[in-house]
Amino acid sequence: MTTYQTGLFSEWLARMYLRIHGFRIVHHRYITGRNTKRAEIDIIARRKNLLVFIEVKARPTLSAALDAITPPQIARLRRAANTYIMQSHWCGDARFDVIIVRRLRVCWIRGAF
Repeated sequence: MTTYQTGLFSEWLARMYLRIHGFRIVHHRYITGRNTKRAEIDIIARRKNLLVFIEVKARPTLSAALDAITPPQIARLRRAANTYIMQSHWCGDARFDVIIVRRLRVCWIRGAF
């Protein structure tokens, strides 16, 4: 399996995991404007009054996955999330989570950044 296919499978697995935990998937692979310093939010999920922006990483270890999320990437994700919140007129709570997929094991870090 290529790294692209591994990433797609990991995102699918993360979406199923979130659905099992009562979340509704609002968007997946949400991309902000094409001509800006764009960012892709892997999953946007909602449960009641909570909107969660999720970054999915497929890595062999937790530390490798967390190291793969750099400060510039966090800044891009925050800008993309702010854009989504403004466009959707969201008034509830929001947070950033990370889901790390190691083969078929899922590790969900709530409020990661």
